[in-house]
Amino acid sequence: MFDLLVRGGTLPDGRVADIAITGDRIVATGRVEGAAREVIDATGDLVSPPFVDPHFHLDATLSYGLPRVNASGTLLEGIALWGELREIATVEEMVARALTYCDWAASMGLLAIRSHVDTTPDHLRTVEAMLEVKARVAGYIDLQLVAFPQDGLYRARTGRENLIRALDLGLDVVGGIPHFERTMADGADSLRDLCRIAADRGLRVDIHCDESDDPMSRHVETLAAEVTRHGLGARAAGSHLTSMHSMDNYYVSKLLPLIAEAGLAAIPNPLINITIQGRHDSFPKRRGLTRVKEMQAHGITVGWGQDCVMDPWYSLGTADMLDVAFMGLHVAQMTHPEEMARCFRMVTEDNARIMGLEGYGLAKGCTASLVVLDAGNPVEALRLRAERLAVVSKGKVISRRQRNDARLALPGRPETVRRRLERR
Repeated sequence: MFDLLVRGGTLPDGRVADIAITGDRIVATGRVEGAAREVIDATGDLVSPPFVDPHFHLDATLSYGLPRVNASGTLLEGIALWGELREIATVEEMVARALTYCDWAASMGLLAIRSHVDTTPDHLRTVEAMLEVKARVAGYIDLQLVAFPQDGLYRARTGRENLIRALDLGLDVVGGIPHFERTMADGADSLRDLCRIAADRGLRVDIHCDESDDPMSRHVETLAAEVTRHGLGARAAGSHLTSMHSMDNYYVSKLLPLIAEAGLAAIPNPLINITIQGRHDSFPKRRGLTRVKEMQAHGITVGWGQDCVMDPWYSLGTADMLDVAFMGLHVAQMTHPEEMARCFRMVTEDNARIMGLEGYGLAKGCTASLVVLDAGNPVEALRLRAERLAVVSKGKVISRRQRNDARLALPGRPETVRRRLERR
């Protein structure tokens, strides 16, 4: 007698399989005989491992308009607005906003999030709040917290001291923002320092790196070198990397093999990158998404990140990683069927690899977390931004949704429309 049986779903690789769950583990995959206390009929529907977001800012989420709207839409005004808000936001307020977002995430099958937590202010209320959120959602969302010196490790007077304090309090990952330091030299020095801290503590490192339209912002080169020096490999990621959009091709031809050699992963955030970058351009106007396909061609792991939802930098968002992948697919021009399927993996398997999630997947022995989608395959899921019919986290069904078929009143036409195409 299993606790839960997901019957007849189509896996991302096209196989049709049952998934049997006991406790918080998958105990059988394939054709499963036997009864279960609860059965989900997934016949004809896509069953996927949960969605994963490797780049988010949970301390600022759902604060749009506070203390006012970002009128210019620029990165720098957003940072300035957040700098004001973090001084007046209470722990209780940040916890409430973050928990609301986690409710959204759970309903969308987003069950693992890496959130950058601003460690600039001496009061560290941001850290206190996010550690409380992490504890409260641990039963259904895996939350990694990054010690992120938003105003610069060296540029802020107590930036380095507060980052160390935050790590000592229990944050999981070392963060940084070298392009926001006072000089290029300071930015490079901060990377050397941060990678050394990560290596000494046995932690992962995830750097906001070269989030700029300036093609001379080349901190990723130093980051790759330091990752290689300290042997951080797959424990390291560079987020945004938007300056690469504007770099000359010769330099990039040197840079990409260095990133690949280091084992450094890349996390572009298409919704935010294309909204914030290029604000100083007239026409042609750049859309600052990094070179996704070129990096993947070099064997570099690239995952899509959400970054922001209704905060000082971005006014929209719904915690839907399919929205993120859908936008990334368009801007990166990843329209071949294999590329579109890869975009789905970039919000599931590839992001799980970047975060180092253990027990992720649909194989026997994996953590029993999955999503049933109203789609027949990953590409259709992207096209439709498919409804999550059921979300299972650690063996428990935590969200359900009815199919949202439209009803038509047209002579001679079907009574309902689902927008899914039957393949023969």
